[in-house]
Amino acid sequence: MASIQLQSLAHRYPSAPDYALNSMQQSWSDGGAYALLGPSGCGKTTLLNIISGLLRPSEGRVLFDDIDVTDLTTQQRNIAQVFQFPVVYDTMTVADNLAFPLRNRGIAKNEIEKRVADALQMLDLQERANDRAHSLTADDKQKISLGRGLVRTDVQAILFDEPLTVIDPHLKWQLRTELKKIHQRFQHTMIYVTHDQTEALTFADQVIVMYEGAVVQIGTPQQLFETPEHTFVGKFIGSPGMNVLPCEIDGSEAVFAGKRFSLNTAIDNPAARFELGIRPENIKLSPSEGMPLTVTALEDVGRHVIVRGEIAGAQLSALVKDGVAIPENPRVSFDSAHINLYADDYRVASGRGDQAI
Repeated sequence: MASIQLQSLAHRYPSAPDYALNSMQQSWSDGGAYALLGPSGCGKTTLLNIISGLLRPSEGRVLFDDIDVTDLTTQQRNIAQVFQFPVVYDTMTVADNLAFPLRNRGIAKNEIEKRVADALQMLDLQERANDRAHSLTADDKQKISLGRGLVRTDVQAILFDEPLTVIDPHLKWQLRTELKKIHQRFQHTMIYVTHDQTEALTFADQVIVMYEGAVVQIGTPQQLFETPEHTFVGKFIGSPGMNVLPCEIDGSEAVFAGKRFSLNTAIDNPAARFELGIRPENIKLSPSEGMPLTVTALEDVGRHVIVRGEIAGAQLSALVKDGVAIPENPRVSFDSAHINLYADDYRVASGRGDQAI
């Protein structure tokens, strides 16, 4: 296992005018489980390939345990990588596919047999152990790819590039759970790339959210949900995401739709573009108290109803528990303990460490 440091790291592809990765300084702990989360094109796979050695950064350095590995190959870095689509040897059996990376490293036969048996059980492939890989489904082939990365216990890190894309939905939860158990057992440094917030939040101890080539926040699932440091994080995390509402600053108050919210922090840049962030879960509907809401849609999703509407031209979503009556002409109020203030998309800290205003 290894800690990973990225020093002034940036990358621009030769044919592109803009940076795929903006300059960043990052340090990830030995034995940590991390997820790189973001939409397609945000730079997460580029970053993973730089860490693995498949791609050399145009700027900056990559260090494993304070040793510069920027110019080393993937093999020299001693990492395992699992790709989006299965990479298997079709003419080999399932067991031989799993054993292959161990045999290449001269592992003792009895140790290979033990690790392969553990992997077969973990992936529920015991009955297919002696089958040729070409006869397997795409799901099972990807299980083999996962297993080949996990049978090695001597690696510096295990990197996953959207490994569950081709897996049937009903198997994804099982495999994520197994990956989590493996991490807890062996404490490998693991980095998992995904655009799926559920995969990221259930797998990782720390989620690294990327947007337009930059890391905009690193935090626990709870931190990303409760105190998004960037409006993109608030919108991306949650279903539905955080409401981001334009506001004005008037002295020590933020003003939205005529409603004033007291600020607990000084405003250093009054010329910035200010917005309030409030989760749908932290909005209350009432027949008589609060700001008038023009309802545009109701979405019944089982445990709750999503109320979509407008206030002063701004789109807003609120959650109402299943079975709770929705007023005919609702008015809304915000839980002030869960409002965040943003200036030019970045959260304005309150100095209290838990909320913005």
